[in-house]
Amino acid sequence: MNLNPHASPRAAKTATLPRIALVTGGGSGIGAAISQQLAENGHIVFIGDINPHASRDLAATLCAAGHEAYAVELDVSSPASIDEAFGTIGQAFGRCDILVNNAGIAKTFPFLDYPIEHWRNVFDVNVTGPMLCGQHAARLMRKQGWGRIVNIASISGLRASSGRTAYGTSKAAVVGLTRQMAIELAEYGITTNGVAPGPIDTPMTLDLHSAVARENYTRAVPAKRYGVPEEIAAVVGFLCSEQASYVNGHTVPVDGGFMAAGVLEI
Repeated sequence: MNLNPHASPRAAKTATLPRIALVTGGGSGIGAAISQQLAENGHIVFIGDINPHASRDLAATLCAAGHEAYAVELDVSSPASIDEAFGTIGQAFGRCDILVNNAGIAKTFPFLDYPIEHWRNVFDVNVTGPMLCGQHAARLMRKQGWGRIVNIASISGLRASSGRTAYGTSKAAVVGLTRQMAIELAEYGITTNGVAPGPIDTPMTLDLHSAVARENYTRAVPAKRYGVPEEIAAVVGFLCSEQASYVNGHTVPVDGGFMAAGVLEI
């Protein structure tokens, strides 16, 4: 697997080496905003994505802006692909300090007609992928005695919505996985937290949300709008920082007030 050619790896033993971060699904949407946020925060960013063109283009853009970024082709539903990606990071720097498990997939079907093949695929990507990536990253973080893992969940994992049998259930599992990782990894100086985005304007929501769904979401969100990826990335950036050292095992909704809302009109 080749690193992005726009920058050259530094020696892992360099004392002043910035944090090494991997963002899965980092080439577009929320993942791209997170990759940019972490780069702007001074970290070296590996952009892991199943779409190599998206990750290479973003890595080139970040490098042109003076940051250090690399593209890594990564399919989180494939244990072999995960092994290879972390092998690349380990070979280049010998460490991984930050992991953002952002890659995810979703489709809507009525519960009675939900196809088992899609159910399995969703869980492979949305749950098993973060678990395996978390294992690989934590093994590297343990050596340094410091680490930050952020799992991107969803309000669909906290509150049920129609058609999201696999997606909502998988994101509820991510919330549980976040707590489990948090208690087991804390002794190594690793924190694990989650972020649960509300409705966010991304290519996935443009494809997934019908006009009726958008209207219903907008009406149910006290902010009366969809969020933007940068608003998710800002929270992730904090959770990956030194300042978040005593935040562990929590999933933070970033949803314009959706989870807090009851009746909004009287």
